[in-house]
Amino acid sequence: MINMTQKGCFLNIFKEKGITSFDVIYKLRKILNIKKIGHSGTLDPLAQGVLQVAVGNCTRLLEYLSDDKEYCAKIKFGYISQTDDEEGEKTFISKPDFDINLLNSTLSSFAGKISQIPPKYCALKVGGKKLCDIARKNEELPEISPREVEIFNIKLLNFAPPDEAEIFVHCSKGTYIRSLVRDLGQKLGCGAYMSNLTRTRAGNFKIENSHKINDDILKYALNPVDVLNLNKIEINEQQYKRVINGNPLEFDRCTENNKKYMLVFNNTLVSIANLSDNILKMEKVFKTE
Repeated sequence: MINMTQKGCFLNIFKEKGITSFDVIYKLRKILNIKKIGHSGTLDPLAQGVLQVAVGNCTRLLEYLSDDKEYCAKIKFGYISQTDDEEGEKTFISKPDFDINLLNSTLSSFAGKISQIPPKYCALKVGGKKLCDIARKNEELPEISPREVEIFNIKLLNFAPPDEAEIFVHCSKGTYIRSLVRDLGQKLGCGAYMSNLTRTRAGNFKIENSHKINDDILKYALNPVDVLNLNKIEINEQQYKRVINGNPLEFDRCTENNKKYMLVFNNTLVSIANLSDNILKMEKVFKTE
């Protein structure tokens, strides 16, 4: 088990429906008796699935996690929702009138880089305020700028004519599946909202390896060395003593300059370093004692 108090760890948490991502952090802080806990990639209360959680010093490593995501989303056609999901007030648009071929071809049109407007009810901040807080107070919403996201793969998993479907989506960080479903309904001319969402993968964290919050959650602690998608360089004791003091290291065994590397000593992450002109310069240092 990782010694959390010394160097921190990652946890692959299964967030259940009905709680917020912050609720997960709050519960873990109580169980682990530590405040320094964070997550990468908020899941809405109605969604479930993988939540990448960092404990202790690993909160400094969240930016280095792989940030692509995979989801399974259920869709209801014929209506739109005020929140683009099951929670909001529904408005009937029209009876769905399309076959599986049209549905598949329309889904395919979303593949690649697309421009997407986030939902009105989301945690995105505009002018220092969360959009969801503004919307719930019935205040005038600021203009929401479209954002470019990338859909690496999108496919139909199940179709229950005329008004229900389930899709798989592999996408970049920042993609709103609710917006994707909303836009799909617009293209099909009948409206749609997301009725259920499960995040099945976030970076290297997979749902089959995730765990619900419990008192023994640290049994499933993950060493950052096994989680980060960075090339690893093993250092010796002499090099370790230089690194923990922030000193650069000469390193001529690699031709790939201008890249980030994990410096590892005794299977413990010591530093994130940048390699340039065969010199490793420390970006972040983690003492192991």
